[in-house]
Amino acid sequence: MGGLVRSGKKALPVRQTALSLVDGNRQKDWSAEVKALHAFVRDSIRYVRDIRGVETLQTPDKTLEFKQGDCDDKSTLLAALLESIGHPSRFVAIGFAPDTYQHVYVETKIGDKWIGLETTEPVEMGWEPKGVQARLIFFN
Repeated sequence: MGGLVRSGKKALPVRQTALSLVDGNRQKDWSAEVKALHAFVRDSIRYVRDIRGVETLQTPDKTLEFKQGDCDDKSTLLAALLESIGHPSRFVAIGFAPDTYQHVYVETKIGDKWIGLETTEPVEMGWEPKGVQARLIFFN
């Protein structure tokens, strides 16, 4: 996923989308930029499961084109959008049983704090799921 972010953040459709989404924000209002990108992926990219029995992973520009993807596709797109305008990102893989990972979301750093950005539920930035028993962080 990190490789998809590193190449995806340089893809023209990804950068153009990020720039368009933050165009009306005050300059250097990092929190507003993150909020706009998060809301776009959460609300405009439909959650759809992978092919039954097959783990698939789309590039960020393909997720933009399809306007659909699962948690890893939506997370990869959000991370690429963030990175394309200078925001750091990392992935958080979580599970609700020890040593089992079944979901991923993005975190970005605003100031000195990492902020959770869940894109598959109708929640605001900063929300974190309850009952997590396994957590693994991957930096981009």
